[in-house]
Amino acid sequence: MEQSARPPATSRPAVLRLPDHGIPAARQSFLREHNLSLVLRHIIDAPKPISRAELAKATGLARATVSALVDLLIAGDLLVELDPIEAADRAGRPAVPLAPSGHGVVGLGLGIQVDHIGARVLDLAGNVIDERIVAGNFRASDPALVVARLAELADRLTMALIRSGTRVAGVCVSVPGSVQADGPLVRYAPNLDWHDVDLVGMVRAKADLGDIPIHVGNDTDLGARAEARARSRERATPRQDEQFLYVSCEIGVGGAIVVRGETTGSWSAELGHVVVDRAGPPCGCGARGCLEQYAGRDSMFAHAGLGLGSSMTDFRRAVDAGEPAAVQALSEAAEALGLAIASTLNLVNFDTVVLGGGYVELADLLVPTITRHIRRRTLASRWQTIVIEVGRAGAMAPLTGAALLVLDEVVANPAMLLAAG
Repeated sequence: MEQSARPPATSRPAVLRLPDHGIPAARQSFLREHNLSLVLRHIIDAPKPISRAELAKATGLARATVSALVDLLIAGDLLVELDPIEAADRAGRPAVPLAPSGHGVVGLGLGIQVDHIGARVLDLAGNVIDERIVAGNFRASDPALVVARLAELADRLTMALIRSGTRVAGVCVSVPGSVQADGPLVRYAPNLDWHDVDLVGMVRAKADLGDIPIHVGNDTDLGARAEARARSRERATPRQDEQFLYVSCEIGVGGAIVVRGETTGSWSAELGHVVVDRAGPPCGCGARGCLEQYAGRDSMFAHAGLGLGSSMTDFRRAVDAGEPAAVQALSEAAEALGLAIASTLNLVNFDTVVLGGGYVELADLLVPTITRHIRRRTLASRWQTIVIEVGRAGAMAPLTGAALLVLDEVVANPAMLLAAG
């Protein structure tokens, strides 16, 4: 008997299993958020107001996309349209330049230094809208008392801004010391004698800031941020092109590195506590012979026979007058700076050093000695020219940098501010 043929066996298709890389798929909303930031960044960094057509060319986005994004930013009071410009060399509709809004959103920079506290308000274009500086002596100070006085400044400025309808995007407090990365703490501020101070918590408790974000930053890092912005504006080049070693003198000495226009939190800013003479005088940090004991402002003034209430102008005047103590103090500061900067350049390869803060007024007297040490002690100087330049960020650069840090976060994610508004 013939057996019927069995139907062919059917097999289930194998399930293709792909590895899970933990990377989520890009959402359409993410692309819009990215492009909003891209458009806003181009307008803010442009050396002059640009039109939608110029913006489309610069970003590579379609003109319709650019126009839609610009409309969102205008509605959110982050951008404004200026008067149309008639072009003599072409027909058609006149170009409408775009610029950052001067009243929609601002950043508030607060600062604590040994000899003053301050507050500065910047708009998106980087213009100073308001500021307050209060002199004082905050050496070995009580953090609670200092923050209480700082909170008064912050409240006075924020109340005026809120009454005018301006949004405060955030607050950043600049301090001369080591701070916790992305955290609330001042780990150690030698000249203030502060140890593990919850500065964000204290400001939140004492100032009437509501739910406004509060950050804390090292004063030299923030000064370097302001310097990168100032240099790019002056030279009409992208901020991302800025790369330099920043050395600044307030009361102490700080250092920061700027790469692609940004400071890096992975590098310590305490250049003032690099030892330049292990048999040198004791430092408040517990070591001996730190750079700060020769090139810090208090130390230079003391060696020159000037009081702590003196200014850098007073010191410069004494040097120019040929007063022996002042001339010797300047010489020792220049030698110590040369040693520290040359050693630093053997660790981080930069071809530009920027002198900021109090060194701006002394730069022409310091540069020859620093240059001599760089040529003698920095290996890279054999095949590249290392230049020393004077800071452009102006007085109170850390306050400017503190406000800029807040505004940079707005530019990085304008969608969040638009959603909140």
